[in-house]
Amino acid sequence: MSIKFLAEDDRPREKFLLKGKNAVSDAELLAIIMGSGSRNESAVELARRILDSVGNNFHELSKLSLQDLMKFKGVGEAKAISIATALEIGRRRASQEVPERKRIGSSAEAFQIFKPHLSDLQTEEVWAVFVNQSNKVLHLSKMTSGGITASMVDVRTLFKTALEHFATGIFLAHNHPSGNLRPSEDDRRITKQVSEAGKILNIILIDHLILNQTSYFSFADEGLL
Repeated sequence: MSIKFLAEDDRPREKFLLKGKNAVSDAELLAIIMGSGSRNESAVELARRILDSVGNNFHELSKLSLQDLMKFKGVGEAKAISIATALEIGRRRASQEVPERKRIGSSAEAFQIFKPHLSDLQTEEVWAVFVNQSNKVLHLSKMTSGGITASMVDVRTLFKTALEHFATGIFLAHNHPSGNLRPSEDDRRITKQVSEAGKILNIILIDHLILNQTSYFSFADEGLL
């Protein structure tokens, strides 16, 4: 549905969905936060009126108290609290440092990430770490869990997750509850499938680890990738 055919109160949300957050104006963002306008004006019109009063500056808007905000016709306590909450979240975000993503530079470092999740299990599980071009961790997740002898990898789910996190590389790992680190034929076959699928999508399988409680086997270190 075209945006122009929607009620004005619904347009900011629809525009956000259709075109993304960067396409939404300051007034439209504020309208989304408030949720609705009043009987006499839309949420966007109310938002414009509020922003006009502070020179269209969110820093100045943040200085207004709840009582100040409630002086605008159409802004009750709930809307005033919503506005103040959104501005406070923005303030706290600006004051926080961007967390440094951990970089994986070797199979040993990958092992340290996987070990807490896999080393003590009595059944097999498959986990994956998704990384960017600098091998910095974007996401860690369990992909499958299986029986006492085997766990299968859903290659489609693996690469769907990689694409969702804009990953360019994958570290795959699973455990052998028996403690034997020797890769099985299934392990080799799955490794080859993931590696070949990754070449098509330009998402590299960097390594596949097999873990027990104290050590690991690395397909990359053994030249099997």
